[in-house]
Amino acid sequence: MKKLVLATNNKNKIKEIENLLLDTGIEIVKVKDDFNPKETGKSFQENAYIKAFEAAKIMNLPALADDSGLVIDTLGGLPGIHSARFAESDPKRIERVLSALKYEKPENKAARFVCAMVIVSPNGEILHSCTGTCEGYITDKPLGEQGFGYDPIFYIPELDATMAQLSLEEKNKVSHRAKALRCTIDWLKSSN
Repeated sequence: MKKLVLATNNKNKIKEIENLLLDTGIEIVKVKDDFNPKETGKSFQENAYIKAFEAAKIMNLPALADDSGLVIDTLGGLPGIHSARFAESDPKRIERVLSALKYEKPENKAARFVCAMVIVSPNGEILHSCTGTCEGYITDKPLGEQGFGYDPIFYIPELDATMAQLSLEEKNKVSHRAKALRCTIDWLKSSN
């Protein structure tokens, strides 16, 4: 595979993914600015497929997409596949999660980031699929300035830091997206 479309316009995701794909020798192609398929799937995997297939059809090239989100056990898995639409902005999404967990004990704030990643051909065939997770807990307040989304409230005990307190290099060693992407990179290298 010489070219691969990134099926996202999220600048933060593009930066994170491009950084990890640097040494693959694959030319990364971006989708059109108005790319915004409806995420109607019932799982991270289904939503990733919808985005990848749409981009692959438009660009007539294999496309990589991910669907990621925060899963909080105490909230029955919410925000889950609705993570990006849980409220209208990152600060509001964080506020909504913190408010929902306000009276919970620390041990009831277990959470995980999940990333489903797929590569789909223009004819709709799934060429590759994998899932990465990162386990942690929700903090009582935002901590850190790096990252995006729920990073400031997602605490990783092994690192004694939130995702937002990690540098991009540190985050790319432990994040759900980095784990899914490493699996994908291994596949890309073995299939070339």
